[in-house]
Amino acid sequence: MIRDARDGAPLRLLPWTTPEGAPCYLSTDDPRSRLSCLADELEADLLDSAETVLAHAKPLLVDERTGGRELRFAGTRLAEALTDALRIATSRGARLPEL
Repeated sequence: MIRDARDGAPLRLLPWTTPEGAPCYLSTDDPRSRLSCLADELEADLLDSAETVLAHAKPLLVDERTGGRELRFAGTRLAEALTDALRIATSRGARLPEL
């Protein structure tokens, strides 16, 4: 977990990366800040999208007539959705209060 150098508070892992693919973090004590709300909205959109991808992929995976190209496409979309979901879980888990 990355912490703020000023006060040691954990930084929020954002649901996007830099153009080079590096993670982006947010340092704020306001969960209602403009950037926090934008990140919350994007996380919700990404999770909704993952549900849609999963709903479309399941029938393809059980249908023996599904071609390799379709399976690769579905697998690629599923991998993207899982990557997003894991990033969101990591971000939210890091913000849970320590016991």
